Amino acid sequence: MALNNSLAAEQELLLLKNDICGLNEVYQDLANEIGIENTLVIYNLYHGMQVSFPKSLFSTEHIHNCIATEYNGKNVPQLAQKYNYSERTIWRILKSQNCLTEKAKK
Repeated sequence: MALNNSLAAEQELLLLKNDICGLNEVYQDLANEIGIENTLVIYNLYHGMQVSFPKSLFSTEHIHNCIATEYNGKNVPQLAQKYNYSERTIWRILKSQNCLTEKAKK
């Protein structure tokens, strides 16, 4: 029985590879970018759901931690440019992460 399911899945995959034009537009776009196999994985995980992706790949918390780690007491302009924040925002992040008092003690 499992062999029949596997064979059917392989046949379906071959059919899809030869005729992605029959897919809905969003799945066609995905198949063209990441391949039909990966598109099927995404389909099986999320079909029927509305999915939106955040504009930023990394979480705000992670970015703030990176800024705090990289801060050396003199590199606010460089951090602002690297992370596409204003210098004022970098100062606010450093203050919220308690980096200003720690670096001042060193």
